Amino acid sequence: MLVFVSLKQFFRDLRNQKLRTFMTIFGIMWGTISVILLLAFGTGLQEHQVKSFKGLGEQISIIWSGVTSKPWNGLPRGRRVRLTEEDITNIKISVPGIRRISPEYTGHSVMLKSHRNNLVANVSGVWPEFGMMRNIIARDGGRFINARDMDEKRRTIFIGDELAEKLFPGEDPIGQSLQVRGMPFVVVGVMVTKSQDSSYGGRDKRNAYIPSTTFQSMYSQRFPNNTIVQAVDDGAMKGVIDGFYRYLAAKYNFDPEDTEALQIWDTSEGFKFFYTFFMAFKLFLVGIGCLTLITGGIGVTNIMNVVLEERTKEIGIKMALGAKRATIMFQFMFETILLTFIGGAVGFALALIIIKLFPLLNMTDELGTPIVHFSESLGAVAILGIIAFLAGFFPARRAARLEPVKALKLF
Repeated sequence: MLVFVSLKQFFRDLRNQKLRTFMTIFGIMWGTISVILLLAFGTGLQEHQVKSFKGLGEQISIIWSGVTSKPWNGLPRGRRVRLTEEDITNIKISVPGIRRISPEYTGHSVMLKSHRNNLVANVSGVWPEFGMMRNIIARDGGRFINARDMDEKRRTIFIGDELAEKLFPGEDPIGQSLQVRGMPFVVVGVMVTKSQDSSYGGRDKRNAYIPSTTFQSMYSQRFPNNTIVQAVDDGAMKGVIDGFYRYLAAKYNFDPEDTEALQIWDTSEGFKFFYTFFMAFKLFLVGIGCLTLITGGIGVTNIMNVVLEERTKEIGIKMALGAKRATIMFQFMFETILLTFIGGAVGFALALIIIKLFPLLNMTDELGTPIVHFSESLGAVAILGIIAFLAGFFPARRAARLEPVKALKLF
């Protein structure tokens, strides 16, 4: 019965004060839209950037040769430390925490020629696990370099998607012949298109990959240009890098604490920075949205205070007739929560519509696709509920504390 009376009172005020009610609801609606959209775009941008960063690979480090910076055991500084394929094989066996590893021999500006086009590109000689480490996935019907290619020194080649389009425009390159430095190779795979915003030797979509054994037979190159290593998990990478230093320091006689002896790019550190940065970024965005929502809540409080002034005599009469303070407080709280709920529901619906329509603007490559997670939605509802409670509590308490005699004397 009390709820019915409160609803009747609410709709009566709605008819009498249309503009005031609309502006109150609009403030809450705008704040809700701000919170939901800022959360959605922050999450979408984070996932887009992380996905692009993962295009380089997950939990990997790229290792280049370096120059010693300290004298050691009577030997001078400035000695070059270069890994061989034998070193990489032994490190894989002796250093714990390694999931995959591969040397990478790189030929720069290599002439590639198909029956349609010819151009220059980077061609790398790698082990089969290189593709899995670097998130280089083959299209359906193709594959990456395998162990048999390695053992038999086959002339097989895997090419990036952009390279494939230029060499074989409008055709399926898999199974076709491609000349590398004038020697025929068979295209065994084409890379699935992926997002990638970082690299060390050009984007994978423009590169080609052949077995390392085949590369060595072509170039007679003893030392790899670099080594790629993948740890079993994020926490294992530091131990893997320390293992590299210990093994190579013992073999090449340099100080294992000499960090200049090897040049290492640990991408897992980049992931940690990304997650920390975007966590702070999302908190900043949510803070802005919450401030907007709080502004709407202040508007609701002001409106309820105005309503209190208008109903002072009415409240005095009700209390004189026996209405309890809890009843008066409930009516004010009910109206406040109902106003907030309507504004929040409309704002939430409009925000979802905007999120659904955003991909039509073709801006997802720059900003990502906005995403609303269930947990974040619950958080927004919780914030809205707290603001609704606080916005209505103080006017309601003030109304409940009115003394009937004083309330009636005011009018």
